[in-house]
Amino acid sequence: MRVRVSPSAPSNIHLKIQNYNFDLPEHLIAKNPPELRASSRLLVVDDELIDRNFTDIPQYLHEGDLLVINDTRVFKARLDASKLTGGKVEVLLERKVDQYHALAMTKSNRPMKLGDELIIPNSEITAEVIEKREYLCLLKFSRDVEEVIEDHGTIPIPPYMNRVPSQNDYERYQTIYADKEKERSSAAPTAGLHFDENLLETVKDKGVEIVPITLDIGLGTFKPITSEKITDHKMHSEMIYLSEEASEKINKTLKSQSKIISVGTTCLRCLESIYREYGEIKPFKGETDIFIYPGFEFNVVDSLITNFHLPKTTLLLLVSAFAGEATIRDAYQHAIDKSYRFYSYGDAMLLNRKSDN
Repeated sequence: MRVRVSPSAPSNIHLKIQNYNFDLPEHLIAKNPPELRASSRLLVVDDELIDRNFTDIPQYLHEGDLLVINDTRVFKARLDASKLTGGKVEVLLERKVDQYHALAMTKSNRPMKLGDELIIPNSEITAEVIEKREYLCLLKFSRDVEEVIEDHGTIPIPPYMNRVPSQNDYERYQTIYADKEKERSSAAPTAGLHFDENLLETVKDKGVEIVPITLDIGLGTFKPITSEKITDHKMHSEMIYLSEEASEKINKTLKSQSKIISVGTTCLRCLESIYREYGEIKPFKGETDIFIYPGFEFNVVDSLITNFHLPKTTLLLLVSAFAGEATIRDAYQHAIDKSYRFYSYGDAMLLNRKSDN
């Protein structure tokens, strides 16, 4: 089945984006991964705030629980290009549409216009802007997109890192369980970056089942909300895939007393999208532009493992809806006071769904 799933929180809620802003010292932004994946810190957000290490995560999982992971893989979505006039353009591919077309975000001194043509350096490859879609351009390449990515693409580490990717990023900006057959994301499901093989085995040894689902992450995940009224924001769309086997395991857990723990906001968005559309979890392939903000009613996920998110973003709204706005404000202030590392390569939080949902 391939349909669009786009439920969201009630539109009559009046929230201002300025209330989801915070000041973060520059030195707390993690611009490189920790030496070891599982060496990150973990802030457990419960009745109190508990400072732990990520290797302690199995202590908060129990036999019969279901850990849901996103097995998407990041592709080499960043391309250097130039205009015919010589101006440099950074191309960030959002999605491969077909053999010769891709949606992309472009960064240059002047906005790209319909008909503009780009050249990939040290090649004869060109790309023409044939359509504008809000903040994205539809590009038509003169060569197979897959070949362009393989030969000229680089790993698209987040823009706030302000550096070129290192060889280390090609390994560390992927989860250890990323499926090579699902190389379709332009950003990593970063909550999963903390897991190594030993930690996953420890989780399994506790009797916790691990089930993979897929949400292909787009560049919109980093896009700040610019409208003052949150409900005026137009959410980006992403592809999700849920197999029959995964669906059965999730439904079985929903009917039990065990918990469903989502590794990352992407898994949560996938599960809550499908349940809100159908009133149950079922096999699915299609798109979602679900926008989760305070007022949203959660039905599937009990606990969430997630990183610390950028201010004024849809992800910060999502965790505020899930754990409670006051809870998130307190947790983020605590993290700043205790020098936790923020964003994609940063430390992690374990959140529980607030009780009144």
